[in-house]
Amino acid sequence: MSEQTAIAIRHVSFEDLGSFAAPIEEAGYRISCHDAGLHDLSKVDPIEPDLLVVLGGPIGAYEEAQYPFLTDEIRILSNRLTIGRPTLGICLGAQLIARALGAKVYPGPKKEIGWAPIHLTNVGRRSVVRHLDVGPVFHWHGDTFDLPVDCDLLASTEVCGNQAFRKGPNLLALQFHPEVMLTGFER
Repeated sequence: MSEQTAIAIRHVSFEDLGSFAAPIEEAGYRISCHDAGLHDLSKVDPIEPDLLVVLGGPIGAYEEAQYPFLTDEIRILSNRLTIGRPTLGICLGAQLIARALGAKVYPGPKKEIGWAPIHLTNVGRRSVVRHLDVGPVFHWHGDTFDLPVDCDLLASTEVCGNQAFRKGPNLLALQFHPEVMLTGFER
């Protein structure tokens, strides 16, 4: 069996795969990181990686005028999602997925920063996010998004109604940060 590839698109050096890195590697993936703004994302083949993870960052998914690499990321995601390739988005990554699926991303009613629980929907209780219903998760975002068409809402909070969604078996988008670990948290 050949080694599978996973690409993580990073927006800031301190936001990484965190608690997801070890399970992804243990599942047989070779992980490589591409830093948005440093690596030329226009050269990334949207279909090639077996898994694509788009991580968080302190910018808006709608700020491509200031951050032109967002246009490449939305193109990568649109092409990838059209054919159903395995994709995970966290925070900004979830917002970019929402945009790639045609939903609006915009400033939320207030910033959501710190540890707080998520409220799972009935669909969420039967999905992979059911494992996150054990206590608070980490939040650090000011934007939110409309739920894209044909997606299942998995979780919400009091501040943001759309915290997690999926589309089919190969797409998961999480507004919050389940990858955050106490080790390295200060970084």
